[in-house]
Amino acid sequence: MVLGGSRAGKSAFAVARVRRAADGGGRVAVVATAEAGDAEMAARIARHRAERPADWATIETPRELVPALSDLAGKADVVLVDCLNLWVANLLGEGPHQRPETTEAVLGAARRLADLVARRLFELVLVSNEVGWGVHPETAVGRHFRDALGLVNQMVAGVADDVVLLVAGCPLWLKGGP
Repeated sequence: MVLGGSRAGKSAFAVARVRRAADGGGRVAVVATAEAGDAEMAARIARHRAERPADWATIETPRELVPALSDLAGKADVVLVDCLNLWVANLLGEGPHQRPETTEAVLGAARRLADLVARRLFELVLVSNEVGWGVHPETAVGRHFRDALGLVNQMVAGVADDVVLLVAGCPLWLKGGP
């Protein structure tokens, strides 16, 4: 699991890790959770695509992450998920942001993801933002997202072999190691 703040170098670090894991011809898949809702996001998506080798399969799934990963069992040796924070935002965007059952639905999906990670179906690298150290969100929706993502990150980090925090492009190993 690769964590960090905005522009901390998470995706580049994760791509390099996947390259090393696939060295020798492993089948690689990228599961992307972003949606190009505006020009800025479309540019970010294009930049991320350009940073990856063209022969890596890409599956775009803003909400159905666990089924997409399950479907890759036996079809991929190494999988990159970029990123959990957009997945959580997409899930929260489907329902009323301040209702407890929305959080429960997200946490249920996160439990299913953690169960899948624990099964070790393939080498898996997951990227997520660490948003708990930033500016305190002004809105209830922002605070709800921050709290939900923090809980999701805890669940996934709990079953990951390695957890690395990127700060200014520098990796800090929280669990496991290089």
